[in-house]
Amino acid sequence: MNRPFEDDLDKLRTRLIRMGSLVEEQVEFALRALREGNQELARIVVERDDKVDKLDLKIDKQCQRIFALNQPVASDLRLLLAALKINNELERIGDMATNVASVVIVTPNAVQLANQIDLHRIASAAYMMLKSSLDAFINNDPDLAAHILPSDNTVDQLYEILRVDLIEVMKEDSLLVEDGAALLLALYDLERMADHATNIAENVIFLTQAKLVRHRSVNEEGIDLLGDLSE
Repeated sequence: MNRPFEDDLDKLRTRLIRMGSLVEEQVEFALRALREGNQELARIVVERDDKVDKLDLKIDKQCQRIFALNQPVASDLRLLLAALKINNELERIGDMATNVASVVIVTPNAVQLANQIDLHRIASAAYMMLKSSLDAFINNDPDLAAHILPSDNTVDQLYEILRVDLIEVMKEDSLLVEDGAALLLALYDLERMADHATNIAENVIFLTQAKLVRHRSVNEEGIDLLGDLSE
């Protein structure tokens, strides 16, 4: 491998890690804003979404440039493909963090209802999945990535429980319908964050082991790897 190509890949990886750090902080701030009713923190999240979008475009363009100027194979090709996918997942998570933060700004009374039903159970689970998936990418750790995947089932179960709880609250008190509706959207975004974190973990396994784990069956013991690209 020539030195300029190696440098380009190193820069790409560094930029992707920076994107992950930024998005992780966006999620952390958004969840804290929802927990505390902190509108100032929520506005920071909304204002910084443009920064996430710009970094997303830079990473996309960098990947396209590397593809155009080189003919990557094997692990280098996997890094480029994984980078494109992980970058897209992070950008989507950034959008969802902005949506959650917007709830605090637009419907501030929803904060009390979120605390009442303990919405933070799913928020904490989704955040830990994101943090772990990024740690797996940074450390090239497929084992950590594999252990993240079953957590998505837990988040899905929490989503259903909290969705039912919110609907029941709205049925019992019509004055809470607006707040409840806003939280239903935030709840959906939190569940989707976990899905995107799962996708990042899947791409870490693809990057490090050349194994595709999409459409997999998952249990508490780990995962069913569906195939090796060398086969």
